[in-house]
Amino acid sequence: MTNETKSPRRTLRASLLAGACAVAVVGAGLTHNTFFSADSAFAQTQTQGQAATARPMAGPTSFADVVDRVKPAVVSVKVKIETAGMRGNGVADDDEDSSGNGLPPGLDNLPPNIQKFFREFGQNGQRGQQARPRGKQFGQAQGSGFFISQDGYVVTNNHVVANAVEVTLTMDDGRTLDAKVVGTDPKTDLALLKVKQEGTYPFVKFAQGQPRIGDWVVAVGNPFGLGGTVTAGIVSARGRDIGSGPYDDYLQIDAAVNRGNSGGPTFDMNGEVVGVNTAIYSPSGGSVGIAFAIPTEVATNVVESLKDKGSVSRGFIGVQIQPVTAEIADSLGLKGTSGALVAEAQKDGPAAQAGVQAGDTIVSVDGKPVAGPRELSREIGAKRPGVTVQLGVVRGGKEQTLSMKLGTLPGEKTAKADIGSGADGESQGFGLQLAPASTVKGAGGQGVVVTQVDPDGAAAGQGIKTGDVILEIGGKAVSEPSQVKQAVTDARKEGRKAVLMRLKSGDNSRFVALAFPGKDAKSRG
Repeated sequence: MTNETKSPRRTLRASLLAGACAVAVVGAGLTHNTFFSADSAFAQTQTQGQAATARPMAGPTSFADVVDRVKPAVVSVKVKIETAGMRGNGVADDDEDSSGNGLPPGLDNLPPNIQKFFREFGQNGQRGQQARPRGKQFGQAQGSGFFISQDGYVVTNNHVVANAVEVTLTMDDGRTLDAKVVGTDPKTDLALLKVKQEGTYPFVKFAQGQPRIGDWVVAVGNPFGLGGTVTAGIVSARGRDIGSGPYDDYLQIDAAVNRGNSGGPTFDMNGEVVGVNTAIYSPSGGSVGIAFAIPTEVATNVVESLKDKGSVSRGFIGVQIQPVTAEIADSLGLKGTSGALVAEAQKDGPAAQAGVQAGDTIVSVDGKPVAGPRELSREIGAKRPGVTVQLGVVRGGKEQTLSMKLGTLPGEKTAKADIGSGADGESQGFGLQLAPASTVKGAGGQGVVVTQVDPDGAAAGQGIKTGDVILEIGGKAVSEPSQVKQAVTDARKEGRKAVLMRLKSGDNSRFVALAFPGKDAKSRG
C-alpha cells in the first residue's frame, strides 16, 4: 500500500482529456550555401558562427556523476499507522457498511422478533457473538525522504507520515533506521524527521538559487515501493497553484514521479535540492510527465522552523483581501488589476495599526510586486512574526509605503449572521431587498442588510446572499436603503460602468462591483 493510495487527494486526476496536441519541431542546423557566392565566403562563415552560438546547449551525456553523489542521501520511508476497528456480528470496520443498530447490514427492516434474534444470537446463530473490540489494527504507508544534515535530520512530506505510530527509514546501502517525527506543516505538506540512532549520515543541501524553466533536473525516490529509483527531466513551469493549500507555489517537472516518490528530492545538475516531490497530475495514477515539487525557497523556511520549534509560525497582517477585477479597478480608478484589495483591516491588527484601510490596494511587499491575493499571502506567510515589512499601498490613485511589524497567524474563526425575521425594505435595481441593519436581529448596528435576493438578478450573480450587510457603496458608509439607491443614481450620473459595494458576510468583508445592465437588459429589481 503506497502513501498516495492512502491519501488519494495528493494525486490530481484528470476528468477530461481535451483532444490531441500537435508539436512543431524547427530544425536548428540551417545552411546558407545556396545563396552565397564565392566572394561572400567571409559572410557565410560569420553567419554559420552566429547560428552555432545561438544553438541551445546540449543536455548532459550522463547524469551518473550527479546520481553517484546524491543517491546515498535519499531514503525510503515506511510508516506504521494505527487504525480502529471492531469485529463480531453486525459491526464493521470504519470502511465497511453497518446499520448502527447492532444488526448486519440490510436487516434493519425485518420484523421486531427477527431483529431480536439477530441481536441476541448474531448472524451465524451463535449466542454471544456480538461485536467485540478487535484491538489495535495497523496499516502501512510508503514514501521517500532525504537527509539534510550529517546528524540525521530527514525531510519528507506531511502526508507520508501523518498519523504515524512508527517510522522506519531504509538507506540506499540497505541499512534500516528508526526515526521520530520532529514536526509537520500540513499547509505546505512538509515534515521533518530525526533518526534515533547516533551516527554520521550522507546528506544533501538545498539550492540557494531558483531553477529556470527548461533547466535539467533529476528526481530520486521510492516509486511503488521499489526502492531507490532515478528519473530525469526538465523544469516545465514555476509558481503552479494546484489548489492543495493556501501557499501553493509549486515547481512543475516532467521527470517521472509516481506513487511512493512523495517526499523525495528533485536535484539540479549541481546535486543540490531544488524541490520536494509532493503530487502528480494523472488520469491513470501513473506518471504522464506532470509532477509538482515544493520549491526550495519554501522548504528551507519551513524546515528551519520545524527544526527550531517543531511547528511553523507564519507572519500575519490582519486583513481580508480579494482580487482586483476590471470592474473594481474602474470603480477605484486603478490603472490595472494587479495587487490585493483590502476588504477589511482587522481592528487592532498589524495592518490597521500601520494605517491600512478598507479600499486600499496592496501592490508590493518590501519592494517586491504583488500580483494578487495569493502572492500577498505567500510573501507574508513566508516571513516570521515580529519582522518589519514595507507595504506598497495604493489609496485614492496614489501609492504610498506603510511600515508594519508582522503579528502571528491565529487560528481561523467563522461566524454567521442571523438576519432574523425583519424583512423590510425596497428594491434597489440589482435584485435586492434591503433593510437597515439596526432593524434586523443579529445584523449589528451598521450598514444595510440584504433581506432578499432575486436569483436571476445581478447581485446573485456576484454571490451576494441574504444576510449580507452593505457597509459602504461608492466609498460612502450607508445605514438606510435610500442611501444605497442614491449612491447607485450618483454612480450612473458619473458615467461609471459599475458601482462598488463593501459587504460583510459573518466575520468576513469583501468588495463587490455590480455592473449596470445595458439599455436592452431587463432587471427584475
